Amino acid sequence: MKRIIVVLLLLPAFVLSACTNAQNSDAKATASQSGTAKTATEDEANHDPYAVENRYDIPDSYFEKKSGVDYGTVQEDVTYYSTTAGDNKQCNILLPAGYDESQTYPVLYIFHGFGGSHSDQIDTDSYVTLLYGNMLNDGLTVPMILVNVDMYTDKQSDKESKTEEQLRYIYDKAIDDIAADLMPFVEKNYPVKTGRENTAVAGMSEGGAKSLCTGFKWLDKFGYIAGFAPDTGVIPTEYYKGTFWNTPVFEKFPQPTENNTPFYLYMAVGSEDPWNIDCTQYYHQVLDEMGVKNQTDLADGYEHNYKFWRQCFYNYLTKIFK
Repeated sequence: MKRIIVVLLLLPAFVLSACTNAQNSDAKATASQSGTAKTATEDEANHDPYAVENRYDIPDSYFEKKSGVDYGTVQEDVTYYSTTAGDNKQCNILLPAGYDESQTYPVLYIFHGFGGSHSDQIDTDSYVTLLYGNMLNDGLTVPMILVNVDMYTDKQSDKESKTEEQLRYIYDKAIDDIAADLMPFVEKNYPVKTGRENTAVAGMSEGGAKSLCTGFKWLDKFGYIAGFAPDTGVIPTEYYKGTFWNTPVFEKFPQPTENNTPFYLYMAVGSEDPWNIDCTQYYHQVLDEMGVKNQTDLADGYEHNYKFWRQCFYNYLTKIFK
């Protein structure tokens, strides 16, 4: 059974140095023996998403296709013109089960990891598509439109020739592309609810860093922000200093105001992650010092891979738009 070894929620900064000693904490996740992921306390999240500890024990069966469940409709390679890229870009879009054009839906934008694409999280049999369908079927989340963003924001014909360093900076441009080009396209062509209370962003690894950057640059547009094991490069840190991985987008996190404070800000990293434990905890420390409420977890036994991302998506989907 996976369990949370520490929950970092608005704690003083000195706690960070002791986080590795928290493995004997009483905060344990409750495993489901039946394969159904719901717990009684999750209903509290309807009122305060911070009131419920996140879970990292969701069984593998919950990420599999089940008989009789409607997993919605995946629209692949949806094309829009990006003024930021100066070229067409593509995204994959998941329309929820029971989709009705006469209704309106909140929107979750998802960034892939480094070297990935817009079909990594949303495809016919991808883990987000199956997880979301199972959760919606069980009443654990709400109907929404999910958009898998392609972070490559440049001339498409040059994509294969780019180095990792070049990709790192090209991905930075997705922070503006999503606000200037993709969101207007989605809002024009799909029946979406607008406003920050109806708009969320999430991502993992490099996409986790871009999610934090996007959410904080556009606090007026995104009310829910999540970064799963986010890379360096959001604000200056000592980690990977002097490399292209740590060229910061911000000199410091923009300070939210009373009118644009996130409704829910979630970060998490696995205890066996080889790269991003320190920077994730540093982001948490800085946000705490700023007085920005966040829920940041160090999850026991998890590495830097999809097995962790899918646990994080479960938590996030239970709490947004409630």
